[in-house]
Amino acid sequence: MGSEGIRTTAEKQSDYSTTLQSIACGGTGGELTAVDAVDGKIVRIRPYNIDTKYTKEELADSLWELEKDGKTFSPPMKTAPNYFALAYKNRVYSKNRVRYPLKRVDWEPGGDPDKINAANRGKSKFVRISWDEALDIMESELKRIIDTYGPYSVLAVGEDGHRESKDLHAGGGMHANLMSKLGGYTRETRTPDSVEGWYWGAKHVWGSGSNKGLGMIAPPQTGYNSWNVIKDITEYSELICFDAGDWELTQNYGSQFWSRLLKYWEELGKEFVIVDPFCNYTAVCHETMKWIPILPNTDVAFDFGVMYVWITEGLYDKDYVDTHTIHFDKVRDYILGNDEEGIAKTPQWASERCGVPVHTIKAYARNVAKKVTSHAHFSSGSVKTPYSHEPGRTGAYKLAMQGLGKPGVQQLHLNASSMAKARIARSTSAPYSSINQCRMFYPNAQSIPRTMVAEALQKGEVKWWGSPCIVYVETSEQFQEFNYPAKPEAVLGMMRAMAEAAGMEAPTEAPKVGKVHMLWSEKPCNMNCWDGGFNYQDAIRTNEVEFFVTNHQWLENDSLFADLVLPVTTCVEDNDSMGSGMIVAQPHSGLTPPGCDRVGESFSDFEIACMIGDRFGVRDQIDLGMSVDEWIQYGFDQSRLGEEISWDEFKEKGYYFPKLDENWKDLPPGMRQFYEDPENFPLDTPSGKIEFWSQALADNFPDDKERTPMARWIIGGPAEEGWTHDETLWGERCKKYPLLVTANPARFRVHVQGDDIKWFREIETCKVKGPDGYLYEPVWMNKADAEARGIEAGDIVKLFNERGCVLTAARISERITPGSVVVNKGSRVDPIAPHLDRGGAINLISPNNQVSKHCKGFAVTGYLLEAEKLSQAEYDEMKAQYPEAFARDYDPAIGINYKSWVIE
Repeated sequence: MGSEGIRTTAEKQSDYSTTLQSIACGGTGGELTAVDAVDGKIVRIRPYNIDTKYTKEELADSLWELEKDGKTFSPPMKTAPNYFALAYKNRVYSKNRVRYPLKRVDWEPGGDPDKINAANRGKSKFVRISWDEALDIMESELKRIIDTYGPYSVLAVGEDGHRESKDLHAGGGMHANLMSKLGGYTRETRTPDSVEGWYWGAKHVWGSGSNKGLGMIAPPQTGYNSWNVIKDITEYSELICFDAGDWELTQNYGSQFWSRLLKYWEELGKEFVIVDPFCNYTAVCHETMKWIPILPNTDVAFDFGVMYVWITEGLYDKDYVDTHTIHFDKVRDYILGNDEEGIAKTPQWASERCGVPVHTIKAYARNVAKKVTSHAHFSSGSVKTPYSHEPGRTGAYKLAMQGLGKPGVQQLHLNASSMAKARIARSTSAPYSSINQCRMFYPNAQSIPRTMVAEALQKGEVKWWGSPCIVYVETSEQFQEFNYPAKPEAVLGMMRAMAEAAGMEAPTEAPKVGKVHMLWSEKPCNMNCWDGGFNYQDAIRTNEVEFFVTNHQWLENDSLFADLVLPVTTCVEDNDSMGSGMIVAQPHSGLTPPGCDRVGESFSDFEIACMIGDRFGVRDQIDLGMSVDEWIQYGFDQSRLGEEISWDEFKEKGYYFPKLDENWKDLPPGMRQFYEDPENFPLDTPSGKIEFWSQALADNFPDDKERTPMARWIIGGPAEEGWTHDETLWGERCKKYPLLVTANPARFRVHVQGDDIKWFREIETCKVKGPDGYLYEPVWMNKADAEARGIEAGDIVKLFNERGCVLTAARISERITPGSVVVNKGSRVDPIAPHLDRGGAINLISPNNQVSKHCKGFAVTGYLLEAEKLSQAEYDEMKAQYPEAFARDYDPAIGINYKSWVIE
């Protein structure tokens, strides 16, 4: 299979082609997916038979199989792509697609405050311009801003997985590549979103997971060696506790693998328990699943109540705790009330805070202790809440008290779909990282965490601690202080280190580093994927931001607030390569030639960087003089695939499954080596053991009352409030905003991707049709809470707090814990006015403050709001006050779209 695709029906019609794609979210792909096209236009996207190009005998050494009690589970010959991929035809040809360069009508280049009209971002519309004009603007503005303020005044936004799955063509980071050739840039670093609780909390319990590749357990989505964890759970676990996350909706991230695995475990008779404020899709899809309703962000209280039962009834692994952990006595005394606080964390105490009945807490504790139990976690629930480092740590405590690493006692997380180790490196499932320009994070002298961009723009300076580059670092880096603007001595030190590494002469003076005046985003969903979205809108609606440009395929979210929008190809339109990533049945590598003609005048981010690079004479530093085909072959040559398959054969077949290690079944799963021999296989904690109390935290942040050396219940009442948040039912704000919201990922989207897929919008639970015909994002409410507010199913509902208001529509259900509501994150913004949105984008009203004072991850669920029915009189008044917002083109099948914002 070359760039022309597989001509499967050439004898019938020469214009029919089938190409293979790997459509998923982020920097890794999903299952192999076949894209059928006629005359260059997609007609169907479907699963693919992996034995099309290989015999079953040729595949035998690449396929794993699980076996238990005579029942087997293995990858099917037909792939099971995520339904997001199967519906991607809707996405490619969406009415929301950006086909041409667009300029905001009332913005003009040059930096004149009277011509920026920043306050109209997100309000004024766009006009189509030519690529020549767009490139002229990019060239002139980059030159002006660099000459005036220095290159570090350009903030490169978006270099991460909240994008399409691409390789060479990236989708986040090509602008940084270009800017590094123009003197530098300010890097927007991706903080450990999705794993906040594990990063800021659990790493201080079991280490960073970087212990010389030994595979010590670490937060989800890090380098934790998950080989054979699922095999181990299959063979030994009796009970699986889902502490957070909806595993049925994760199939939208890569494949339908998890759904099939859970069914297999059901057949084996394994018990499931899920603790969640929402009886989610995983709970309702599996008959053996028991649901324990809990109030949002009260998992710490629940966990301490469970541990109290274990301690007082002797139901924990004392030998393991004695030999594999340190400082358990401190946590034990805290739980039993034998400390200065003097409050026993009994099931009654826990029940009063988390809403779970006392008898349920006791039954759960005893059931977990008496059965071989593994715990499952996903990027939802308590790991994204205010003070999420606390449930991150209590989750690690529970696993430690049950003997983490022993047969059947594992942590199951997002990356645990790796069944076995390939003979060549695991990374061969995505072998082209050497050509992934997105990942070429050129060292730079200044950065801002994504969660703090708004604050940095508003205040002009911020300080933080922690990783400058997501979670792939040792725990000690959480104690580093960073500043914006960067301090001259820090800048000079970094520049000298960079010069030394490159074998160049070290500079004697630091470059000019100052405030940001231009935002360039290749992943335009900050206001809706991250925290404090309304505050982010405020920050970019100031003249301090002189130019805001986005590269994007669809006119949505941050792009609505841009001054210039550059049209980008989708992954299906690019000639690229891609390996599988998270949540797939069988890791693979493959070529992904164009599956259809390009829509409009779109180019990839790689091509856009090259075109702008032409204007500055640096294109050859970006493409290195190689064509796309040459880059793809270069990527193959740099990978280890050549050890098992030649380039010519790989190009002809189009995909490959790396062979398994001959002894893959014998490889130790997860933390088995630590369990069996903690002295020779220590963790990378200071002691080499699991630490219930952290000396490192005590030494570095001795006055931190929100993240003390061990986990505590810190969100309980006025006397227990921390510095950062009052987002509980025991403080002062709850008197005005008495509902806690759960805002997890949606079943019908991937982050903010796919809200315009019309096939999904036809599903009853995807949207709720309001009395005005608008399809609103659902707010799931318990009947008791709805009745108390006079809300009925289908009513338009205002969700608000002091940060703003979003409109939703009511869906009444007993699947919701009373005292809470559920609104899935990722619905597209539809701005009516500042701090007022019609699209139901719930992250807009999430806290502006991050996890806690020293932890700058986001807190986007488990916070307070109030719900009220929007009366007809209020609706009419709103419509009269903001007629332009309500007059936008609206198609119920799609929602707001390109025509809503572009003047033809």
